[in-house]
Parts: sequence; structure tokens; C-alpha cells
Amino acid sequence: MAKPLLDMSAARVFFDGIFTSPRVAHPEGVAVHSDGSIWCGTETGDLLRLAADGGSVERKGGTDGFLLGIAFDSAGNCFACDLRHAAIFRWDAATAHMERFASSGIRVPNYPIVDEARGWLYVSDSVGEDNRSGIFRYDLKTGDGALWCRQAMSFANGMAMAPDGNGLYVVESNAPCISYVPILADGTAGARQVVVEGMHNVPDGVAFAADGSLFISCYEPSRIYRWRRGKGLEVVIEDPAATTLAHPTNIAFKCDKLYTANLGRWHITEIDLSALPNADQLG
Repeated sequence: MAKPLLDMSAARVFFDGIFTSPRVAHPEGVAVHSDGSIWCGTETGDLLRLAADGGSVERKGGTDGFLLGIAFDSAGNCFACDLRHAAIFRWDAATAHMERFASSGIRVPNYPIVDEARGWLYVSDSVGEDNRSGIFRYDLKTGDGALWCRQAMSFANGMAMAPDGNGLYVVESNAPCISYVPILADGTAGARQVVVEGMHNVPDGVAFAADGSLFISCYEPSRIYRWRRGKGLEVVIEDPAATTLAHPTNIAFKCDKLYTANLGRWHITEIDLSALPNADQLG
């Protein structure tokens, strides 16, 4: 394997929540709010807000379950997948209440993608109907929905909307690969295509930078990849000790900083990507 583009000095613990109240208990999901704060979900079902400077933590809501992926809409409402309840919850920015939003058919809701242009919420299901992994789709207003992409996947996990808004990039952790599912003109799912291979061993999350490069987090080993069309796959950074990067799951951008949830520990990591080529175009 080629040497990572960045050494571990580019990564730091952004917020250490091992002894805070509330505790940042093995975070899986992470997302950046429009105000610059970093939000995450925990194994105890807490939805937490970390101040933009990493100076404080606040509990915004909870499910008494296990939160996986989270995502915001443009109004600041937060959708959160819950493993224990096999449901997607919605934190309402206007009322500050968190309530069950959707659950029809899904068994292991893993990661949500908000598609306000079409009025849908896409959610990867890491089991799926008849033990098949796939993608569900729910109406953003009513929560009604069903299985959308019926092609079997090898543990559908993190997802990202394509930069042009016309398809989903989906991590298949057990393959391992990244697939692309087009969103056709009538809203149905197009044929799944494998677009990225060669990650080792367990890719988990994905996020697009502003320049169109795709960043991929690996749960094992603790590693971040970058993929660019026509240029292939590169290792951005890796933590052999799995301490600062501790089994990263979901990832999120804020300008040239990449934030990772770390399912192996009690903190959120910040990676400074400014030393990468064309870093001024990342966020």
C-alpha cells in the first residue's frame, strides 16, 4: 500500500466526551449544522450538539436506543436512524422535540439522505426485506415509504448524494465497494453500478468534497480514502494504533476540515486537509 498522503499530525481529537455529561458514547453518526456546530449520535440514543469550537456539548434529544447515521435538512431538522427501534427519528428545529418519523418495512436503518428537491428521505437498510440489504425511501412530509432500491447489496451502509443530485453513492461494507444508484426521471431507482473497489477491509461512510472528490472512511483499519474519477483511490490518512482515528464510521466536511465519528471510542476527530493538493477546493 502507498504511504498515506497525510501523517497523523493532521488529525486531532476535536471533542473528548469520555467523561462529559452527556457522554459521547461510541458515536456512529456525525453531521455539520449550518451554524458550524458538529452534531453526533451515540450508542445510548442521544443526539448531541458540539459547539463549533469544540468547547461544549449539549443533549438535543434522544431515543433511548442506538443512533446510527444522522442528516440535516435546510431548516435544521435532524433525521436520525435508530438501530434499537428499527426506525428513523426526526428532531424538529422549531419545537426542539424528537419523535419517530418513519419505520415502514425497514429493519436496520443505517444512514439517511435528505432529497428536498424531490421530497424524499433515502435510508440504507443494512438487512432489508428477506435479509436483503437495500435502500428505502420515505416521504419527507408524511414519513410514508417503502423499499426503493430492490437490488441486493452487501451490507448497504453510508451514503452520499451525487454532486449533480441525480443518484446515490452507497457503501457496501461486505463487498467491499462503493455502488452508484441513479435516481431516474420518474423517481425510481436505476440499475446499481459498482464505481469504486479496492478498499480494505471495511468501508463505512462517504462524503463528497466541494471539488467532487469522494472521501471514504474505513471502520477497519482506521483509515480515510479519497477517490477521484480518472485518478483512482488514495489513502489520505491512517491510524495504525486506532486511537485518534478509532474505527471511524460516518464523516462530514466543514471547509477543509473533515470530522469523523469514532465507534471505537468517545470522541469526534477533526482532520485538517489543508496540506492536500487543491485543498482550497474541498469545502
